[in-house]
Amino acid sequence: MDKRDIFVQIEQMEEQMGTLYVELGQIKQQIIELIEENKRLSIENGQLRKLLKKDAEPLHPVLQPVGSGSITLPGKEPTGEGYDNLARIYHEGFHICNVYYGHLRTEGDCLFCMSFLNK
Repeated sequence: MDKRDIFVQIEQMEEQMGTLYVELGQIKQQIIELIEENKRLSIENGQLRKLLKKDAEPLHPVLQPVGSGSITLPGKEPTGEGYDNLARIYHEGFHICNVYYGHLRTEGDCLFCMSFLNK
C-alpha cells in the first residue's frame, strides 16, 4: 500500500465520521423534541384526568351565581358569560393572559392571568 493511498483512505474516513456526527446531532435534536412533547402531553393528560375526577364538583368555589348566567366576585359588579368561560379555561390549566393565551400552564398560577381575572 502506498503512503498516498493511506492518506486518501484516512481523509475518506474523516468525511464519513463528519457525516455520522451531523446525523447523530440531528437524531439527538429529534429525541429532545420528542421528550419535551412527551412531558407536555403527560402534564396535559394529568390535568385532564383531574378535570374528569372533579366533574361533579363546582369549578368556581369563590364565584357565586347571580341571576341568569352571571357571576359576582366579592366587592365587584356581576360579570357575564365571557368571564365564566375564561375562568373555566384558566381552572382547566390554560393561560388566558395576552402573553401566553391558550398555552398549557405548567408551573402553577400565572400572575398575568390572575391580574386579568381580578379586573
